[in-house]
Formats: sequence, C-alpha cells, structure tokens
Amino acid sequence: MLTSLQNSLVKQIRKLHSTKERHKQGLFLLEGTHLLEEACAMDYPLEVVCCTPEWEASHTALWEEACNRCDRCEIVSDEVLQAIATTVQPDGVVATAKRSELQSQIPFSGVVLALETIQDPGNLGTIIRTAAAAGASGLWLSQDSVDLDNPKVLRASAGQWFRLATAVSEDLKATVQLCQQAGMQVVATLPTAKLTYWEIDWHKPSLILLGNEGAGLSPDLAAMADQEVKIPLSPGVESLNVAITSALMLYEVQRQLNA
Repeated sequence: MLTSLQNSLVKQIRKLHSTKERHKQGLFLLEGTHLLEEACAMDYPLEVVCCTPEWEASHTALWEEACNRCDRCEIVSDEVLQAIATTVQPDGVVATAKRSELQSQIPFSGVVLALETIQDPGNLGTIIRTAAAAGASGLWLSQDSVDLDNPKVLRASAGQWFRLATAVSEDLKATVQLCQQAGMQVVATLPTAKLTYWEIDWHKPSLILLGNEGAGLSPDLAAMADQEVKIPLSPGVESLNVAITSALMLYEVQRQLNA
C-alpha cells in the first residue's frame, strides 16, 4: 500500500491538478466511483487507478474491472488519496487517463453544439450532461475555452462526458463553415433576433452557436449564422446562463422531432 506523499507516482498525480501539467504529461484525472463506472462502461482506456482499502472492499467487481483496463493499480492510504484528489471529500478512488483519447468524430447530423470561449467548468460540464440527455450528436469547443478534461467539467457532467462526442476546434469559424458545407443550418442565440427559438424548423441538421458567459457570441461568429433566435426574457433580465440556454434549445429540438 502506498502511504508516502513523497512517492514518485503520488507526486506525478498531484501535479495533474494543474492545467499546465495535464497538458505536459498528456494525462487527466478521473475522480470518484461514478466517473470510474462510466469510464469502464464506455471502455475508456485508463492509465493508473488508485483506491483506499475500504473502497476496494466495497467495490470489488469495479476494482477488478478497472485493474484489467489500466497499466497500474495501487492501494493507497486515506492521506494519499486526499492528496491526489481535487475534491475536498473524495469517495475513495482516483484514476488517470490519456488526454490523446479526448477528440471524437463529430457527425454533421442531428443537433450539434458549438461553444465559444466558455470559461466556467461547471457550465461546460452541465452543457455536456444536458446535451447527452437530450440526444445531441456532439459538441465543438473553441480552443480558448476551459479544458474539456478539467476535473470540475468531468464532475459537473455526471459521467455523461464519456457518452457525448466532443472535440476542441482550433478554428471555430472554419468548423462552422465545414458544418454549413455539409448541409447543417447554423443557429445563433442573439438578444437582437426577431425569431424565438421555437419558431424555426429543428428537423434540419443543426449547429447551435453559444457564446461566452459574459460577452456572448463574437460578432464574426454570429455573422455566420443562417438563423438568429432569441429566448424571451422578462423586462430587466439581461440574459440567461449559457447552460440553461443550451437546455431550452436542445429540448425544443427534441419536442419538434418527437411531435
């Protein structure tokens, strides 16, 4: 059992709390039983899995499955687990996985989200969770957004992170153009739009553009939209949270498709 905080593996995993180190090592953290279950369910390759003796005793089948999927598995003390986890009260297991597995193929069909300069990991995780629940085909993320593999993003996604096709776009405008060329309608959410989000035809393959929490969509990206829509707001209310906006639009798509 690993008990020393000076152990080289412990030091390496602790460094993954930093964005810079996750990029440098090419690894990211999976924390908690639910995320590990989802990773195993989706056959996601793991590098290292660490758990406490108490966790192993109460999750023998999951521990065995995780060990079969990783390069190294270690039993660690409570103190070590507390050190390698980013959460205040970790539930007994932490794993690492390669960042190179992050990129997915996003189809040009169904409904896809394109997110520009999203900064809050809780927002991104919630959008991923909602998009998976609403049956979205995938999600594009601009390069200047919060990392897809930020630990808070994974936790906020409630495990749906593994079930939704996601990819980082090096040039979101070029990605939008590709989607248009493939026959997708591009829909931007703008407060100045004349149409509400339920007044357009969502039966067409659609790319929904959503912007930064504070600034919204950049003018260049907004200008590429084929359709502009708004969400009606009561007087005095300036905007909605971007995760709420995505949920309203995604479920309007579902309503139309299932009507």
